[in-house]
Amino acid sequence: MADALLQPYVDALDEFPLTGTPEAKARAALKYAVLAPSSHNSQPWLFRVVPAGIELSADRSRALPVVDPRDRELVISCGAALFHLRAALRNFGCIEDTKLLPDPAQPDLLARVHIKDGHEPTDEDHALFQAIGRRRTFRFPFDPQPLPPTLLTMLERAAQLEGATLGVLRTAVGRDAIADFVARADRIQLSDRPFRRELAAWMHPNRSRSRDGMPGYALGLGDLASVAAPLAIRTFDVGRGQAAEHEALVRGSPVLAVFTTPDDTPADWLAAGQALARVLLRAEVEGVSASFLNQPVEVPELREQLQTLIGGHGVPQLLIRLGYGRTVRATPRRPVTDVLIP
Repeated sequence: MADALLQPYVDALDEFPLTGTPEAKARAALKYAVLAPSSHNSQPWLFRVVPAGIELSADRSRALPVVDPRDRELVISCGAALFHLRAALRNFGCIEDTKLLPDPAQPDLLARVHIKDGHEPTDEDHALFQAIGRRRTFRFPFDPQPLPPTLLTMLERAAQLEGATLGVLRTAVGRDAIADFVARADRIQLSDRPFRRELAAWMHPNRSRSRDGMPGYALGLGDLASVAAPLAIRTFDVGRGQAAEHEALVRGSPVLAVFTTPDDTPADWLAAGQALARVLLRAEVEGVSASFLNQPVEVPELREQLQTLIGGHGVPQLLIRLGYGRTVRATPRRPVTDVLIP
């Protein structure tokens, strides 16, 4: 049975207007765009349907100024939503011509997608689209089973298609360094009260009706603990415990990988977001889950050290772990009507 949170998007499979106008197709495709991952599940995107297409803008009102002062992760999240949108359109036979940052006078306007008919969907188009509704962020320990080298090569190529690089850390030295970086970043971030307040604001009880943020069940919390957790985070420095937990996750993960881009501009962030979405969907097709360990990228001095660790080639944008895990519940999403602007 489909996850109840995803039922509206499952239903949309029967509603896509195969013979409709580009505007009608754009509205239907948005039901899949909003399923993209985002930092703290903040869903910081806005869309406008325009003649023959759709525009994607950053919603700065949903920014995370403490953990993401430059809106880097915000733009990466929007890039992931953009790839979901493109994947849905291709699956349904649309040609999508995407222009990134089309108007320098409008920095919030991140992309403009022109839509027309005429694309013959490939098996890959169908596979990536079908993975959209199944993809989850898996925050728990993975099965120790290693991932096939051929799969890792496939994921590296997927990132390259979107203008980013996925660097798989293949040595014990690299794994030990990442474990240390993650633990240090946890201690630094969680010792900072404004950081804890911002994090807690996006944590919700399991029975919350909120359509964004991180419900307790996504973090492995029961109903009672999910109510108490935000208060505990705001009040206490839990950095040591969190550091130990995340360090264990790093050491027990079959694969650690870093997304990098040539530079550190909004165009690079959009590339990283689209590469992330393509990699996660391709991994899901193969039954592989992922979660984020971005703390070292969010702490400037550790980001520099991470860049040195990977050889100084490219700017680190995201750190992920990959492996085989069980099915988990979806986190909530806002309805399309909440992210459409006139």
